[in-house]
Amino acid sequence: MKQIKWGFLLLAIAAAASMMGIGVAIGESSILGAVISVIALSISMGYGFKMKKRMQENGEL
Repeated sequence: MKQIKWGFLLLAIAAAASMMGIGVAIGESSILGAVISVIALSISMGYGFKMKKRMQENGEL
């Protein structure tokens, strides 16, 4: 069985929570909440992709 990559798991949870935040903000008609959620989603997904690329280059993945 493979090891769990906790960093990736936490980033995936953060990205999913940000996606849910976008939906909630739209439902509540909160532009500020939607913008904050989009920024959080971009940061968490971007960092996850950078981390994956770095690990692949080092042969850790």
